Amino acid sequence: MGKAIWKPGTVLYPVPVVMVSCGTEENANIITVAWTGTINSDPAMTYVSIRPSRHSFELIKNSKEFVINLVTKDLAYACDFCGVKSGQDMDKFKEMKLTAKKGEQVAAPIIYESPVNIECKVKEIIPLGTHHMFLAEVVSVSVSDEYLDETGKFHFNDTQPVCYSHGAYFTLGEQLGTFGYSIKKPKKTKKS
Repeated sequence: MGKAIWKPGTVLYPVPVVMVSCGTEENANIITVAWTGTINSDPAMTYVSIRPSRHSFELIKNSKEFVINLVTKDLAYACDFCGVKSGQDMDKFKEMKLTAKKGEQVAAPIIYESPVNIECKVKEIIPLGTHHMFLAEVVSVSVSDEYLDETGKFHFNDTQPVCYSHGAYFTLGEQLGTFGYSIKKPKKTKKS
């Protein structure tokens, strides 16, 4: 067994796939993004990287706001559609029968059907080549209460989240452990 050597590229998969809403309730758009992630805890910061040729690029550049809406199995079709169609040609909210609601802290709308909406304000735009990175501070997060238990814990995996891997969409599979499970001592059982 050997290793094939490829040219440098982005093969870090799977990655989250999200629908980024931008603009305003009256002039809203959605773009599908797989180049996104967490970059800082306090203050909470994230990013999205978008090609300058995309319709949403100018909307976010001008408003300095956007919302990251997490994608579930039920939203996978809309997510793909919003990634291959341009908002210059249509109203993607209307086409996909999605609900645009004003965010709590930004003018950009949330996608109400998404179980997690992460409202962001752009702090810096970094040109990187094919994409520009919108470095942003998270200013509000809303979650669907149907996934909260009686203690207030959010059960994210119950939403059937979707990820993107090398051109395909996947739901998450079997849980293998929890953070730190590799160093936890086994629980002692009582002998009768």
